[in-house]
Amino acid sequence: MPYKKRVYIPERFYHIVSRGNRRDPLFRNASDFQAFLHILKQLYEKYPFEIASYCLMNNHFHLQLRSSEVTISKLMALINKRYANYYNTKYRLTGHVFEKRFFDNLIEDKEGMLEVSRYIHLNPVKARMVELAEYYPWSSYQLYKYRNSKIPCFMNIHSLLDYYEGTSTQKREKYCSSVIFY
Repeated sequence: MPYKKRVYIPERFYHIVSRGNRRDPLFRNASDFQAFLHILKQLYEKYPFEIASYCLMNNHFHLQLRSSEVTISKLMALINKRYANYYNTKYRLTGHVFEKRFFDNLIEDKEGMLEVSRYIHLNPVKARMVELAEYYPWSSYQLYKYRNSKIPCFMNIHSLLDYYEGTSTQKREKYCSSVIFY
């Protein structure tokens, strides 16, 4: 049975999830997480896109992603292919790194944007990997929490912060409070 055709709306964000094959680890150590973020940076330079939030877990990842120049399907194919090549080469493996196609869900509105970002940022807390979202190093939550964080070129934190009133600091505090009390 053929896959259902994906809906692509360039100006909208999507919640993307991609899992390791057989739920095997995608990221075994810090260098794997760093390699994935580096791949995002490299691809951004060729095919600009925006990420509002992300979380890289051991056996899957979440992206809150918008791409106006290439379809989500093409962008995800590039991301997953490059990472699979890296992973298989590093660990001397062959075959699939990712299980089936990635999951995608079109985000409809402001409430959806905030709900998806909170879900993404709280993923390691709900998995009991850390007590607070700010303790997990492989998510974008720290970019919102800590003003002096170096924001990667592919991140657009304003796509979430602009939903709040006040100064930049107040917006960050309001967003982070909404994540804690979600």
